[in-house]
Amino acid sequence: MAKITYVEHNGTQHVIEVATGLTVMEGARDNGVPGIEADCGGACACSTCHVYVAPEWVDRLPKKDAMEEDMLDFAWQPDPVRSRLTCQLKVSDALDGLVVNLPEKQI
Repeated sequence: MAKITYVEHNGTQHVIEVATGLTVMEGARDNGVPGIEADCGGACACSTCHVYVAPEWVDRLPKKDAMEEDMLDFAWQPDPVRSRLTCQLKVSDALDGLVVNLPEKQI
């Protein structure tokens, strides 16, 4: 289990324990976090699970692969450094304490 903090654009925080092996997107979806739409169900075929990771987490996460980079081009106001798709982030003990900020809207 890892404790993930999802911060809505308005500042509302959702601190959720997410089981190891799930994705950060599944943790949000399964716990009703608003703002993570996940239209493709986690297939990395849309950008509706886009978030901005907290700056201190950028270098601690696995690198983005080419498919994630391509899908981020369709996200709402992507940041070249902090934007990630939560469907591509597998939860492990190493992600305990992760903070993600939701964009104002999803496309």
